[in-house]
Amino acid sequence: MAVFSYLSKLLEALGVSFTLSMEYLLFAGTIFLFFYVWKKRKYWYFKIQQRFPDNKHIIREIKYSFFTVIIFGVVILPVMWASKERLTLVYYPVSKYGYGYYVFSILLMIALHDTYYYWTHRLLHWKKIFRYVHKIHHLSLNPTPFSAYALHPVEALIDVSIIPIIVFTIPYHISAVTIFSAYTLGMNVSGHLGFEFFPSGFTRHKIFKWHNTATHHNMHHRYVKYNFSIYFNFWDRIMKTNHPHYEDTFEGVIEQRRAGAAMADDALDPLKINISLAEQEKVLN
Repeated sequence: MAVFSYLSKLLEALGVSFTLSMEYLLFAGTIFLFFYVWKKRKYWYFKIQQRFPDNKHIIREIKYSFFTVIIFGVVILPVMWASKERLTLVYYPVSKYGYGYYVFSILLMIALHDTYYYWTHRLLHWKKIFRYVHKIHHLSLNPTPFSAYALHPVEALIDVSIIPIIVFTIPYHISAVTIFSAYTLGMNVSGHLGFEFFPSGFTRHKIFKWHNTATHHNMHHRYVKYNFSIYFNFWDRIMKTNHPHYEDTFEGVIEQRRAGAAMADDALDPLKINISLAEQEKVLN
């Protein structure tokens, strides 16, 4: 019986991992196919780095992503069990604390994760850890949507640990955690998309400057000592870890986008505009 119980739990964990894999591949894959295959000509000039990564790098990202979602499933399964057994701070129904708290709890999860991510990210950049763990993620110098989960197993474990932290410290409704998880996935994939869609002046606006851009994280993949935050630009600004040329680089990307749009209007094929990295550095910096 013990063997059957073990196999049952193993299959359940694999089932959770499979579900997470399908959700991730469906979302990241759809985004990738749209911007990197179907509409790559139309949105080429939105590309931060004006070149596409080699197929071998994309395959590597997908491979590591599979390991990541397996680890996520292994961690999330006992959390699901603990929630069913009411061992966490889960509550039902929503009306128990009201919709005001329901919304607040989601915002609290996001704020908590933003802080958790920044400081664990800084830890992963410690030299004694970086070369063995976080370096895997930074092999994506020109990130794609699949880069989001292209993590070393240790980093994947650290990333997903925010879920157990949340469920044992914050009274939560299951749907609130689902919304938080969807937000996390969306922001993570968009941050690694490699395309910039925010308007000029965004990073200097008194309110919007506190929200990160795709350019912000794209720069982190190239300049590893800067830009550690995920959702908001709060900790990077407070700790002075924003790249010193972040705002100028962002505006350079916008100018590059305008130039590309102008050339597209002149009926030029944007895929023929292949700016080398060295040339791009001159434009952006």
